[in-house]
Amino acid sequence: MAQYQQEQELDSVFQALADPTRRAVLGRLGQGPASISELARPFDMALPSFMKHIRLLEASGWIRTAKAGRVRTCAIEKQKFAVAESWLTQQRAIWEGRTDRLEAFVTTSEENNQ
Repeated sequence: MAQYQQEQELDSVFQALADPTRRAVLGRLGQGPASISELARPFDMALPSFMKHIRLLEASGWIRTAKAGRVRTCAIEKQKFAVAESWLTQQRAIWEGRTDRLEAFVTTSEENNQ
């Protein structure tokens, strides 16, 4: 069951990163919190469409929002980076091991052919 939950969380994390608008929002929030209107300004889309991106980022845990008066402010949640980084580190280790074995095989083959 824990494995399934980890996979679901990972799916959610990477689904949020799959869209360039959401990646740009996360990039901007890396500089500090910002209001929805400030985040939406660079994008040529209606606010309801932009809000879908914000809701997905919030649901996946990449950001948190807080409302003060009429202004909703977004801030990045750094722990989601750890989830993605952990998976990428595991994948890197797997592929480095495979390329190391391939290199050893090629080197051994070349030495045997000489």
